[in-house]
Amino acid sequence: MADRERNIKPLTSIVSYPERGEGGSNRYRGNCSPRLVEDLIGFFHPEMICDYMCGSGTTKAAADNMGIKSSLYDLHSGFDLMHSEIPERPEFIFWHPPYWDMVIYSDNMYPAKAVEEQYGYDPREYDLSRIPDWNQFVEAMNYAMLKQYSALERGGRMAVLMGDIKKKGHLYSMLSEIAKPGTLENIIIKVQHNCFSDSITYSGRFIPIMHEYVMIVRKDAGLIVPILVTEKKECDMRDLPEATWRDVVAAVMESCKEAVPLSYLYKQIASHKKAKENQWWREKIRQTLQCNPKQFEHAGRGMWKLKRSAA
Repeated sequence: MADRERNIKPLTSIVSYPERGEGGSNRYRGNCSPRLVEDLIGFFHPEMICDYMCGSGTTKAAADNMGIKSSLYDLHSGFDLMHSEIPERPEFIFWHPPYWDMVIYSDNMYPAKAVEEQYGYDPREYDLSRIPDWNQFVEAMNYAMLKQYSALERGGRMAVLMGDIKKKGHLYSMLSEIAKPGTLENIIIKVQHNCFSDSITYSGRFIPIMHEYVMIVRKDAGLIVPILVTEKKECDMRDLPEATWRDVVAAVMESCKEAVPLSYLYKQIASHKKAKENQWWREKIRQTLQCNPKQFEHAGRGMWKLKRSAA
């Protein structure tokens, strides 16, 4: 291992492959450049690389080019990561999960009927790219992530290639919501080239996504493992200690098209932490309105309205 580590191939936090390289099939949508996998192999020098969603076989081609062993599996060839047992104790895993439903794989990139006839299951039932709900997809993605990480040998690594998805004005970030077990070792930005969206002219404030992420985690312990998991919460501004009185009053008034009386503000804030933790909360509301003329406008006796910014 010492000799191998002395010959580390340079790798930076931003990678770009305008020329795809040879290996896999560029007709298999979502297929990544084999040069990325080759660079990861050249930097970390694993003796073998495993891929449990191998698609068209890019990882094998990269491993062959780099002269190391590979072990590849996929839903289209009889292996369901969500339910099948991982046969190895891998040293290095490369995982390129589907980007939610951006590309549907089963029965589009390969025939589902042929898989069912040969392996006895309908791949459409287990295909992550067919999960309609984002939260369900994240749950499945994190299950698959932790399953693969659990199979790693101590000292092993996972390199996960993933992206962001924009749909109907919303950004869905795989990097933000994927479970991050073990030691988060590196985040690499991979520039995208020759994307379907390159030929589209967008209007308004839409910012095209021109990159992907490679997240690298290392397994340093066998039993006790730190895991960073994103937790979504709905918080009321009136209960947040970080929100100022100006923030709270403005948030209450944002839903009102017309001026409102002080009694309305009292009623909307009275039962929340902001009021319960301040004996003089009514006075504080009045003081907030009077001391912030850039945000609030007096509209008559006991009446106030919010000054709105231009859209």
